[in-house]
Amino acid sequence: MKFQFSIAAAILGFVSSGPTGAVIGFLVGMYIDYVNGPKDEDQQDAQQRTRFQSHHDRYPPVDFKNSLLILIAAIMNADGSVLKSELELVKAMLVRTYGEYEAKNLLLRLRDYLKESHNLAEVCRNLRMRMSYSPRLELVHILFRISRADGEISAAEINLIQQIATQLGISTPDYLSIRAMFVSSPDSDYQILEISTSATEEEAKKAYRKMVMRFHPDRLQGLDQSEIKAAEAKFIKVQQAYENIKKAKGWKG
Repeated sequence: MKFQFSIAAAILGFVSSGPTGAVIGFLVGMYIDYVNGPKDEDQQDAQQRTRFQSHHDRYPPVDFKNSLLILIAAIMNADGSVLKSELELVKAMLVRTYGEYEAKNLLLRLRDYLKESHNLAEVCRNLRMRMSYSPRLELVHILFRISRADGEISAAEINLIQQIATQLGISTPDYLSIRAMFVSSPDSDYQILEISTSATEEEAKKAYRKMVMRFHPDRLQGLDQSEIKAAEAKFIKVQQAYENIKKAKGWKG
């Protein structure tokens, strides 16, 4: 049954490490659910999945943990230096999500990945094929968090995350909305709501209501706990963006 692993993993992750652990747990669970999904898929789909499996890496990206570590390593290497703040954030995330023992093994693997080059397009294609859109969107959010561990995000890191997001099949408006939550610009508030700077008050209201429908915790009670917690942080950003736009435009409504 789909989502049984994702729900269980998300609950365990949330209990051990709060929203971040819930998101990671949900992503792992979603991956397991898809890997172990219905077995009556046609032969063409099965052949396509097989083609995406790498036979060149010591730890093939078909495994979600390895895929995640490969993307993290790529982001940490993007600006030419691996920062202590990034390592500490990743270590804390892994420890809270997987426990001390497993985190130690994963960090050793990450150390190897930081010294190697990988086919990121292949890793992303594999994840795109096996994961639904929402978890892939959360993965981009996590990569931005790691990039900003030192308080700022370099242009190289932004460019790489954009490439990864594109390869993961993330739409441009959704990518720009997430980026705007981490990278401040004169248009950030508008990008978060996915509207133009010339949007009318009615258009802004409509966009805000759309985001409320998408992220408001009260409207997500039927979903997995990880999705609810992840949405809460985004919802706060959406509220702030809308209030900033109203203030700048002089709107009273």
